[in-house]
Amino acid sequence: MPAPPEDAADTAPVPAPIVARHWYTRWLLRALAVLALALGIAGVFIPGLPTTVFILMAGWAAMRSSPRMHAWLWRHPLFGPMLQNWQAGGLVSRRAKRSATVMMAVCAAILWLTPTPVWVRWLACGCMACVLLWLWRRPEPA
Repeated sequence: MPAPPEDAADTAPVPAPIVARHWYTRWLLRALAVLALALGIAGVFIPGLPTTVFILMAGWAAMRSSPRMHAWLWRHPLFGPMLQNWQAGGLVSRRAKRSATVMMAVCAAILWLTPTPVWVRWLACGCMACVLLWLWRRPEPA
């Protein structure tokens, strides 16, 4: 009997890491990777905190500091597809676009319902609109 097909994230080749030369640079980048990963995980649960951006930062920092962490992120069932799509040409999935749109809409609604200065509301909503415009113009994976 043939083996069941593996997940695409498990079979995708991990790009060769470009490890920083100096030990202190590697440690700073590793700390950045761990912090960005923690913020990305928190972003799954906290409205307004982006997930994809922090995972991309974690992947970038891990690639330059820890080949083991980079390989783990690359093969992770949740984070791997984000990194692989971005590596394949800055692709962003429709699911990620929808999720970001919903979360930004929730944040905008909360912002307008709280007592904040009007200019803060307009500035924040304008920034979110610019990010959404950029995000929805990104190509999607096939």
